[in-house]
Amino acid sequence: MLTTTLILGLVLGGTYALLALGLTLQYGIARIMNLAYGELTLVSAFVVVALFQNLGISPLLMLPAVALCGYGVGWLLYQVMMRPLVKRSGSSGRLEVDSILATFGLLFLIQGILLVVFGANFTSISYLDQGVNILGVSVALNRLIAFAICVAAGAALVLALKKTKWGLVMRAVALAPGSAPLVGIDVNRIARQGFALGSALAATAGASISMYQTFSATDGVVFTMKALVIVIMGGVGNVPGALAAGFGLGLLETFVATAIDPGLTLAATFAIFLLVLLWRPQGLFGARS
Repeated sequence: MLTTTLILGLVLGGTYALLALGLTLQYGIARIMNLAYGELTLVSAFVVVALFQNLGISPLLMLPAVALCGYGVGWLLYQVMMRPLVKRSGSSGRLEVDSILATFGLLFLIQGILLVVFGANFTSISYLDQGVNILGVSVALNRLIAFAICVAAGAALVLALKKTKWGLVMRAVALAPGSAPLVGIDVNRIARQGFALGSALAATAGASISMYQTFSATDGVVFTMKALVIVIMGGVGNVPGALAAGFGLGLLETFVATAIDPGLTLAATFAIFLLVLLWRPQGLFGARS
């Protein structure tokens, strides 16, 4: 049972970690709390499923195109919707509140469009769902692929942030947005890149989720809440922390579901979330203030 819980928990945690990476970038670098993040993930998932069902295009083959489209959508959203909020907020600290209100409205707009186009029924596909034996535990191949995508995306992002000049600039804006212009950094350009990259990761997560999970047009809120819990647990803007918190949450939910009651998984998630907020509000992997 322990081996089963560990393997299935890590695989589930990989999905959660991938889901949270984009929100970590958007909030940590652009200072935008995107409550429509889960809806952007759902748009990607529905598009991938529709193309697979109607044209037979493999979700794996669609991943690069989906990520690129997600980046473009994020870039456009920032320019059209978020940039005016950034300019209006200035140094008053209003951006977080304004972005919450704006993306809350965007959430319902996207959800309404999804309901009209795809309906309220649950959607799923059968894609690479044959079992693979790992240490005596049968795991669906599509879940393993989603796990591999998370590991690859997370490792690439961590290396890019730590080893490249681009990553250094990103970290500078995340840590000190007010001081970054003093050394010639265009904060608006970097924030736009961070928001767009976060949208690309949301789209990638949606494509991964579509390969094995059943979902509906109203599930975006659940995705956003799970991502938000992981972001805060891992530390705002902390990519390695988001990865670790995502895997930890997957292990916790799998343990509760197998050892106690599947109906208590959401309660356990938010219980841990509240404990972290009370005990270490900067996150498990954030620096102490």
